[in-house]
Amino acid sequence: MRIPPASGFNSYLRELRVLTKTQRSWPTPVLILLVLLVTAGYLGRFGHKDLSEALSFMGRVTGAGLLVASAIALLGGAAVMDYWFRKSFQYSGPVALAGTVTALLTNFMLLLEVLGGDSPGYMALSGLLMAGSAWAVFAVCRKLGKIPAPKKVATAFIASSVFAVANFGYQNLYQPFQHGARPVIKLAVGKHELSMDGKSFAVPVDITLTNDSDVGFYVMGAEFHAMGQKVQVIARDRLRQEWRKDAQEWTTTQEKSPLSRREVHHSGELLAAQPWMVPGGWIEASDTFAMRTVVQLPINTQYDQVAFYASASLARKDRLGLDSVQFDTYSWSGGKVPQWAKEQKDFDSLIYSGRVRENNSIDERTMDPRFVAVYWRFGTQGAFVSSSITRKGEEDRILPEAEIREINNRYGLVDVVTGPIQHSLWNIKSRR
Repeated sequence: MRIPPASGFNSYLRELRVLTKTQRSWPTPVLILLVLLVTAGYLGRFGHKDLSEALSFMGRVTGAGLLVASAIALLGGAAVMDYWFRKSFQYSGPVALAGTVTALLTNFMLLLEVLGGDSPGYMALSGLLMAGSAWAVFAVCRKLGKIPAPKKVATAFIASSVFAVANFGYQNLYQPFQHGARPVIKLAVGKHELSMDGKSFAVPVDITLTNDSDVGFYVMGAEFHAMGQKVQVIARDRLRQEWRKDAQEWTTTQEKSPLSRREVHHSGELLAAQPWMVPGGWIEASDTFAMRTVVQLPINTQYDQVAFYASASLARKDRLGLDSVQFDTYSWSGGKVPQWAKEQKDFDSLIYSGRVRENNSIDERTMDPRFVAVYWRFGTQGAFVSSSITRKGEEDRILPEAEIREINNRYGLVDVVTGPIQHSLWNIKSRR
Protein backbone atom coordinates (compact mmCIF):
# COMPACT_ATOMS: atom_id res chain seq x y z
CA MET A 1 0.00 0.00 0.00
CA ARG A 2 1.26 3.45 -0.95
CA ILE A 3 1.41 5.94 1.92
CA PRO A 4 0.88 9.59 0.96
CA PRO A 5 3.62 12.04 1.81
CA ALA A 6 3.37 13.83 5.15
CA SER A 7 2.81 17.24 3.58
CA GLY A 8 -0.01 15.98 1.41
CA PHE A 9 -1.59 14.15 4.35
CA ASN A 10 -1.52 17.30 6.49
CA SER A 11 -3.13 19.30 3.71
CA TYR A 12 -5.84 16.67 3.41
CA LEU A 13 -6.52 16.87 7.15
CA ARG A 14 -6.79 20.67 7.04
CA GLU A 15 -9.30 20.51 4.20
CA LEU A 16 -11.26 17.87 6.11
CA ARG A 17 -11.35 20.04 9.24
CA VAL A 18 -12.53 23.07 7.25
CA LEU A 19 -15.27 21.03 5.59
CA THR A 20 -16.35 19.52 8.92
CA LYS A 21 -16.38 22.93 10.58
CA THR A 22 -18.42 24.40 7.72
CA GLN A 23 -20.95 21.59 7.93
CA ARG A 24 -21.29 22.10 11.67
CA SER A 25 -21.87 25.86 11.27
CA TRP A 26 -24.34 25.76 8.37
CA PRO A 27 -27.50 26.16 10.54
CA THR A 28 -26.41 29.64 11.72
CA PRO A 29 -26.22 31.38 8.30
CA VAL A 30 -29.34 29.58 7.10
CA LEU A 31 -31.31 30.77 10.12
CA ILE A 32 -29.97 34.32 9.65
CA LEU A 33 -30.99 34.18 6.00
CA LEU A 34 -34.46 32.97 6.99
CA VAL A 35 -34.89 35.86 9.44
CA LEU A 36 -33.77 38.39 6.82
CA LEU A 37 -36.00 36.93 4.09
CA VAL A 38 -39.09 36.97 6.30
CA THR A 39 -38.23 40.50 7.45
CA ALA A 40 -37.81 41.65 3.84
CA GLY A 41 -41.21 40.27 2.87
CA TYR A 42 -42.84 41.73 6.00
CA LEU A 43 -41.40 45.19 5.41
CA GLY A 44 -42.01 45.14 1.68
CA ARG A 45 -45.67 44.28 2.12
CA PHE A 46 -46.29 47.35 4.27
CA GLY A 47 -43.88 49.59 2.36
CA HIS A 48 -45.43 49.06 -1.08
CA LYS A 49 -48.92 49.81 0.23
CA ASP A 50 -47.85 52.92 2.13
CA LEU A 51 -45.77 54.34 -0.71
CA SER A 52 -48.73 54.26 -3.09
CA GLU A 53 -51.74 54.77 -0.79
CA ALA A 54 -50.78 56.44 2.52
CA LEU A 55 -52.85 59.56 3.22
CA SER A 56 -50.06 61.72 4.62
CA PHE A 57 -46.58 62.72 3.50
CA MET A 58 -45.16 61.01 6.55
CA GLY A 59 -46.91 57.79 5.55
CA ARG A 60 -45.45 57.92 2.02
CA VAL A 61 -41.93 58.53 3.38
CA THR A 62 -42.40 55.66 5.82
CA GLY A 63 -43.41 53.41 2.92
CA ALA A 64 -40.30 54.37 0.98
CA GLY A 65 -38.16 53.74 4.06
CA LEU A 66 -39.70 50.30 4.57
CA LEU A 67 -38.97 49.36 0.95
CA VAL A 68 -35.36 50.49 1.30
CA ALA A 69 -35.03 48.50 4.53
CA SER A 70 -36.53 45.47 2.77
CA ALA A 71 -33.95 45.73 -0.02
CA ILE A 72 -31.09 46.10 2.49
CA ALA A 73 -32.32 43.01 4.37
CA LEU A 74 -32.31 40.99 1.12
CA LEU A 75 -28.80 42.23 0.28
CA GLY A 76 -27.70 41.39 3.81
CA GLY A 77 -29.03 37.84 3.43
CA ALA A 78 -26.96 37.31 0.27
CA ALA A 79 -23.90 38.76 2.01
CA VAL A 80 -24.35 36.39 4.97
CA MET A 81 -24.28 33.33 2.73
CA ASP A 82 -21.26 34.63 0.83
CA TYR A 83 -19.32 35.48 3.99
CA TRP A 84 -19.97 32.08 5.59
CA PHE A 85 -19.24 29.83 2.62
CA ARG A 86 -17.53 31.51 -0.36
CA LYS A 87 -16.10 34.93 0.59
CA SER A 88 -16.09 35.97 -3.05
CA PHE A 89 -16.89 39.57 -2.11
CA GLN A 90 -14.35 41.42 0.00
CA TYR A 91 -16.88 43.36 2.09
CA SER A 92 -19.57 40.75 2.49
CA GLY A 93 -19.06 40.78 6.28
CA PRO A 94 -19.82 44.51 6.77
CA VAL A 95 -22.74 44.25 4.32
CA ALA A 96 -24.13 41.32 6.34
CA LEU A 97 -23.81 43.41 9.50
CA ALA A 98 -25.55 46.38 7.87
CA GLY A 99 -28.40 44.12 6.74
CA THR A 100 -28.99 42.58 10.16
CA VAL A 101 -28.74 45.93 11.99
CA THR A 102 -31.23 47.48 9.57
CA ALA A 103 -33.59 44.55 10.10
CA LEU A 104 -33.28 44.92 13.89
CA LEU A 105 -34.01 48.66 13.91
CA THR A 106 -36.93 48.41 11.49
CA ASN A 107 -38.49 45.43 13.28
CA PHE A 108 -38.21 47.33 16.55
CA MET A 109 -40.03 50.36 15.10
CA LEU A 110 -42.73 48.12 13.62
CA LEU A 111 -43.17 46.37 16.96
CA LEU A 112 -43.77 49.72 18.66
CA GLU A 113 -46.37 50.55 16.01
CA VAL A 114 -48.31 47.28 16.14
CA LEU A 115 -48.37 47.30 19.96
CA GLY A 116 -50.94 50.09 19.61
CA GLY A 117 -53.10 47.92 17.36
CA ASP A 118 -55.62 45.16 18.01
CA SER A 119 -53.97 42.14 16.35
CA PRO A 120 -52.18 39.64 18.64
CA GLY A 121 -50.90 37.82 15.56
CA TYR A 122 -49.00 40.81 14.23
CA MET A 123 -47.71 41.61 17.72
CA ALA A 124 -46.32 38.07 18.06
CA LEU A 125 -44.78 38.10 14.56
CA SER A 126 -43.13 41.49 15.10
CA GLY A 127 -41.77 40.35 18.46
CA LEU A 128 -40.32 37.15 16.96
CA LEU A 129 -38.73 39.02 14.06
CA MET A 130 -37.17 41.58 16.39
CA ALA A 131 -35.76 38.82 18.61
CA GLY A 132 -34.53 36.92 15.56
CA SER A 133 -32.86 39.97 14.04
CA ALA A 134 -31.20 40.80 17.39
CA TRP A 135 -29.76 37.29 17.46
CA ALA A 136 -28.66 37.69 13.83
CA VAL A 137 -26.73 40.87 14.69
CA PHE A 138 -25.01 39.02 17.55
CA ALA A 139 -24.14 36.04 15.34
CA VAL A 140 -22.68 38.20 12.57
CA CYS A 141 -20.63 40.26 15.05
CA ARG A 142 -19.31 37.04 16.59
CA LYS A 143 -18.37 35.65 13.19
CA LEU A 144 -16.59 38.84 12.18
CA GLY A 145 -14.42 38.68 15.30
CA LYS A 146 -11.83 41.47 15.16
CA ILE A 147 -13.39 44.62 13.72
CA PRO A 148 -11.76 45.44 10.36
CA ALA A 149 -11.64 48.96 8.96
CA PRO A 150 -14.57 48.45 6.57
CA LYS A 151 -16.71 47.28 9.48
CA LYS A 152 -15.91 50.45 11.38
CA VAL A 153 -16.92 52.46 8.36
CA ALA A 154 -20.16 50.47 8.07
CA THR A 155 -20.93 50.96 11.76
CA ALA A 156 -20.33 54.70 11.53
CA PHE A 157 -22.49 54.86 8.41
CA ILE A 158 -25.34 53.03 10.13
CA ALA A 159 -25.15 55.24 13.24
CA SER A 160 -25.05 58.49 11.23
CA SER A 161 -27.90 57.30 9.00
CA VAL A 162 -30.10 56.47 11.99
CA PHE A 163 -29.39 59.89 13.52
CA ALA A 164 -30.07 61.70 10.22
CA VAL A 165 -33.34 59.86 9.64
CA ALA A 166 -34.50 60.51 13.22
CA ASN A 167 -33.60 64.21 12.99
CA PHE A 168 -35.28 64.61 9.58
CA GLY A 169 -38.38 62.78 10.75
CA TYR A 170 -38.73 64.95 13.83
CA GLN A 171 -38.20 68.29 12.10
CA ASN A 172 -40.05 67.60 8.85
CA LEU A 173 -42.62 64.94 9.73
CA TYR A 174 -43.50 64.84 13.42
CA GLN A 175 -43.61 68.58 14.09
CA PRO A 176 -45.75 69.48 11.03
CA PHE A 177 -48.03 66.55 11.84
CA GLN A 178 -48.61 68.02 15.28
CA HIS A 179 -49.51 71.46 13.94
CA GLY A 180 -53.19 72.13 14.35
CA ALA A 181 -55.46 72.92 11.43
CA ARG A 182 -58.90 74.44 11.91
CA PRO A 183 -61.14 75.95 9.22
CA VAL A 184 -63.23 79.02 10.01
CA ILE A 185 -66.98 79.54 9.57
CA LYS A 186 -68.22 83.06 8.84
CA LEU A 187 -71.82 84.28 8.89
CA ALA A 188 -72.94 87.42 7.08
CA VAL A 189 -76.52 88.67 7.56
CA GLY A 190 -78.02 90.52 4.60
CA LYS A 191 -80.78 93.10 4.42
CA HIS A 192 -84.28 91.80 5.08
CA GLU A 193 -86.83 91.64 2.26
CA LEU A 194 -90.60 91.96 2.60
CA SER A 195 -92.95 89.56 0.88
CA MET A 196 -95.31 90.69 -1.86
CA ASP A 197 -98.32 90.73 0.47
CA GLY A 198 -96.38 92.48 3.25
CA LYS A 199 -97.29 89.81 5.82
CA SER A 200 -93.83 88.26 6.17
CA PHE A 201 -90.18 89.04 5.60
CA ALA A 202 -87.02 87.08 4.89
CA VAL A 203 -83.50 87.50 6.29
CA PRO A 204 -80.74 86.14 4.01
CA VAL A 205 -77.67 84.62 5.69
CA ASP A 206 -74.43 83.81 3.85
CA ILE A 207 -72.43 80.93 5.35
CA THR A 208 -68.77 80.59 4.38
CA LEU A 209 -66.34 77.84 5.38
CA THR A 210 -62.72 78.87 4.75
CA ASN A 211 -59.91 76.33 4.97
CA ASP A 212 -56.57 78.18 4.98
CA SER A 213 -54.60 75.14 6.18
CA ASP A 214 -52.52 72.80 4.02
CA VAL A 215 -54.73 69.74 4.65
CA GLY A 216 -58.21 68.86 3.44
CA PHE A 217 -61.17 67.94 5.64
CA TYR A 218 -64.03 65.47 5.39
CA VAL A 219 -67.43 66.84 6.39
CA MET A 220 -69.11 64.62 8.97
CA GLY A 221 -72.02 66.99 9.37
CA ALA A 222 -72.82 70.69 9.22
CA GLU A 223 -75.80 72.49 10.73
CA PHE A 224 -77.25 75.98 10.72
CA HIS A 225 -79.97 77.18 13.06
CA ALA A 226 -81.68 80.41 14.05
CA MET A 227 -83.07 81.28 17.47
CA GLY A 228 -85.75 83.90 18.09
CA GLN A 229 -85.23 85.98 21.24
CA LYS A 230 -87.42 88.34 23.21
CA VAL A 231 -85.50 91.29 24.64
CA GLN A 232 -87.23 93.50 27.18
CA VAL A 233 -85.72 96.94 27.88
CA ILE A 234 -86.20 98.24 31.43
CA ALA A 235 -85.75 101.72 32.90
CA ARG A 236 -83.50 100.74 35.81
CA ASP A 237 -80.36 98.71 36.27
CA ARG A 238 -80.87 95.04 36.91
CA LEU A 239 -80.01 93.53 40.27
CA ARG A 240 -76.96 91.35 40.75
CA GLN A 241 -79.17 88.38 41.62
CA GLU A 242 -80.83 88.67 38.21
CA TRP A 243 -77.49 88.63 36.39
CA ARG A 244 -76.41 85.57 38.30
CA LYS A 245 -79.67 83.79 37.54
CA ASP A 246 -79.26 84.47 33.81
CA ALA A 247 -75.65 83.25 33.87
CA GLN A 248 -76.68 80.00 35.58
CA GLU A 249 -79.49 79.37 33.10
CA TRP A 250 -77.35 79.98 30.02
CA THR A 251 -74.71 77.45 31.10
CA THR A 252 -77.27 74.69 30.55
CA THR A 253 -78.23 75.74 27.01
CA GLN A 254 -76.33 75.92 23.73
CA GLU A 255 -77.44 79.48 23.00
CA LYS A 256 -75.61 82.37 24.59
CA SER A 257 -76.98 85.83 25.32
CA PRO A 258 -75.15 88.85 26.71
CA LEU A 259 -75.50 89.95 30.29
CA SER A 260 -76.97 93.44 30.15
CA ARG A 261 -77.78 96.08 32.77
CA ARG A 262 -80.94 97.36 31.02
CA GLU A 263 -81.97 94.44 28.75
CA VAL A 264 -83.72 91.25 29.86
CA HIS A 265 -82.98 88.41 27.41
CA HIS A 266 -85.51 85.61 27.60
CA SER A 267 -84.69 82.05 26.55
CA GLY A 268 -84.55 81.71 22.78
CA GLU A 269 -86.80 79.50 20.70
CA LEU A 270 -85.75 77.54 17.65
CA LEU A 271 -86.93 79.17 14.42
CA ALA A 272 -85.06 77.20 11.75
CA ALA A 273 -82.57 74.34 11.53
CA GLN A 274 -81.02 72.77 8.45
CA PRO A 275 -77.83 71.14 7.17
CA TRP A 276 -75.67 73.32 4.92
CA MET A 277 -73.03 70.82 3.73
CA VAL A 278 -73.47 67.24 2.54
CA PRO A 279 -72.25 64.60 5.06
CA GLY A 280 -69.35 62.64 3.60
CA GLY A 281 -68.27 65.52 1.35
CA TRP A 282 -65.03 67.40 1.79
CA ILE A 283 -63.26 70.71 1.46
CA GLU A 284 -59.74 70.72 0.06
CA ALA A 285 -56.72 72.60 1.40
CA SER A 286 -56.73 76.37 0.77
CA ASP A 287 -60.32 76.18 -0.44
CA THR A 288 -63.59 77.95 0.41
CA PHE A 289 -67.20 76.76 0.47
CA ALA A 290 -70.10 79.22 0.53
CA MET A 291 -73.88 78.98 0.51
CA ARG A 292 -76.87 81.20 1.25
CA THR A 293 -79.91 80.35 3.32
CA VAL A 294 -83.02 82.39 4.11
CA VAL A 295 -84.92 82.60 7.40
CA GLN A 296 -88.55 83.67 7.03
CA LEU A 297 -90.68 85.25 9.77
CA PRO A 298 -94.15 86.80 9.94
CA ILE A 299 -94.22 90.59 9.99
CA ASN A 300 -95.97 90.53 13.37
CA THR A 301 -93.28 88.38 14.97
CA GLN A 302 -93.06 88.36 18.75
CA TYR A 303 -89.26 88.27 18.72
CA ASP A 304 -87.01 91.28 19.04
CA GLN A 305 -83.81 89.62 17.81
CA VAL A 306 -82.72 86.62 15.78
CA ALA A 307 -79.47 84.86 16.67
CA PHE A 308 -77.78 82.76 13.96
CA TYR A 309 -75.47 79.83 14.63
CA ALA A 310 -73.49 77.51 12.35
CA SER A 311 -71.28 74.55 13.13
CA ALA A 312 -69.45 71.77 11.31
CA SER A 313 -67.99 68.45 12.44
CA LEU A 314 -64.87 67.78 10.36
CA ALA A 315 -62.07 65.21 10.11
CA ARG A 316 -58.61 65.67 8.59
CA LYS A 317 -58.10 63.85 5.28
CA ASP A 318 -54.47 63.07 6.14
CA ARG A 319 -55.46 61.10 9.25
CA LEU A 320 -58.37 58.97 8.07
CA GLY A 321 -60.21 57.86 4.96
CA LEU A 322 -63.97 57.60 4.55
CA ASP A 323 -65.77 55.31 2.14
CA SER A 324 -68.94 57.32 2.63
CA VAL A 325 -71.16 58.84 5.32
CA GLN A 326 -74.80 57.97 4.75
CA PHE A 327 -78.04 58.30 6.66
CA ASP A 328 -78.55 55.29 8.91
CA THR A 329 -81.55 55.68 11.21
CA TYR A 330 -83.55 57.93 13.56
CA SER A 331 -82.77 58.03 17.26
CA TRP A 332 -86.42 57.33 18.12
CA SER A 333 -86.75 54.28 15.87
CA GLY A 334 -84.58 51.88 17.91
CA GLY A 335 -82.51 49.51 15.82
CA LYS A 336 -78.83 50.47 15.75
CA VAL A 337 -79.21 53.39 18.13
CA PRO A 338 -76.63 53.21 20.98
CA GLN A 339 -78.02 52.51 24.41
CA TRP A 340 -76.61 55.74 25.84
CA ALA A 341 -78.60 57.71 23.25
CA LYS A 342 -81.82 55.83 24.02
CA GLU A 343 -81.48 56.66 27.71
CA GLN A 344 -81.21 60.43 27.14
CA LYS A 345 -84.38 62.45 27.24
CA ASP A 346 -85.30 64.53 24.20
CA PHE A 347 -82.40 63.09 22.19
CA ASP A 348 -84.08 63.50 18.81
CA SER A 349 -81.40 62.99 16.23
CA LEU A 350 -80.71 61.87 12.69
CA ILE A 351 -77.90 59.32 12.75
CA TYR A 352 -75.40 58.93 9.91
CA SER A 353 -72.64 56.31 9.77
CA GLY A 354 -69.63 55.37 7.67
CA ARG A 355 -66.59 53.07 7.55
CA VAL A 356 -63.29 54.62 8.62
CA ARG A 357 -60.02 53.73 6.89
CA GLU A 358 -56.68 54.15 8.68
CA ASN A 359 -54.15 56.51 7.13
CA ASN A 360 -51.41 53.86 6.73
CA SER A 361 -51.22 50.18 5.84
CA ILE A 362 -49.75 49.08 9.19
CA ASP A 363 -52.70 50.38 11.21
CA GLU A 364 -55.16 49.27 8.53
CA ARG A 365 -54.00 45.64 8.88
CA THR A 366 -53.33 45.53 12.62
CA MET A 367 -56.38 47.43 13.93
CA ASP A 368 -60.00 46.31 14.11
CA PRO A 369 -62.46 48.11 11.80
CA ARG A 370 -63.63 51.51 13.03
CA PHE A 371 -66.91 53.24 12.19
CA VAL A 372 -67.95 56.86 12.50
CA ALA A 373 -71.38 57.82 13.81
CA VAL A 374 -72.66 61.37 13.21
CA TYR A 375 -75.59 62.66 15.28
CA TRP A 376 -77.56 65.57 13.81
CA ARG A 377 -79.52 66.55 16.89
CA PHE A 378 -82.26 69.17 17.14
CA GLY A 379 -84.62 70.29 19.88
CA THR A 380 -86.19 73.27 21.60
CA GLN A 381 -82.81 74.80 22.44
CA GLY A 382 -81.32 74.68 18.96
CA ALA A 383 -79.45 72.18 16.81
CA PHE A 384 -76.12 70.44 17.27
CA VAL A 385 -73.88 68.07 15.29
CA SER A 386 -71.43 65.67 16.93
CA SER A 387 -69.43 62.68 15.74
CA SER A 388 -67.69 59.70 17.33
CA ILE A 389 -65.44 56.89 16.09
CA THR A 390 -65.64 53.46 17.74
CA ARG A 391 -64.79 49.86 17.02
CA LYS A 392 -67.55 47.64 15.71
CA GLY A 393 -69.50 46.25 18.65
CA GLU A 394 -68.49 49.06 21.04
CA GLU A 395 -71.10 51.61 20.01
CA ASP A 396 -72.83 51.36 23.41
CA ARG A 397 -69.67 51.98 25.41
CA ILE A 398 -69.38 55.44 26.98
CA LEU A 399 -65.81 56.62 26.39
CA PRO A 400 -63.85 58.48 29.09
CA GLU A 401 -62.68 62.00 28.31
CA ALA A 402 -59.02 60.95 27.93
CA GLU A 403 -59.91 58.34 25.32
CA ILE A 404 -62.14 60.79 23.46
CA ARG A 405 -59.26 63.29 23.23
CA GLU A 406 -56.92 60.54 22.02
CA ILE A 407 -59.37 59.47 19.29
CA ASN A 408 -59.99 63.08 18.23
CA ASN A 409 -56.25 63.67 17.91
CA ARG A 410 -55.60 60.38 16.11
CA TYR A 411 -58.24 60.94 13.44
CA GLY A 412 -58.07 64.74 13.35
CA LEU A 413 -61.67 65.34 14.45
CA VAL A 414 -62.42 69.06 14.60
CA ASP A 415 -65.64 70.85 15.61
CA VAL A 416 -65.96 74.37 14.22
CA VAL A 417 -68.63 76.64 15.70
CA THR A 418 -69.60 80.24 15.06
CA GLY A 419 -72.35 82.37 16.58
CA PRO A 420 -74.37 83.91 17.90
CA ILE A 421 -74.59 86.49 15.14
CA GLN A 422 -77.45 88.64 16.37
CA HIS A 423 -79.77 90.59 14.09
CA SER A 424 -82.20 93.14 15.47
CA LEU A 425 -85.86 93.05 14.36
CA TRP A 426 -86.90 96.30 16.00
CA ASN A 427 -86.87 98.17 12.69
CA ILE A 428 -89.28 95.57 11.29
CA LYS A 429 -91.58 95.67 14.30
CA SER A 430 -91.67 99.49 14.28
CA ARG A 431 -93.45 99.45 10.91
CA ARG A 432 -96.48 97.62 12.23
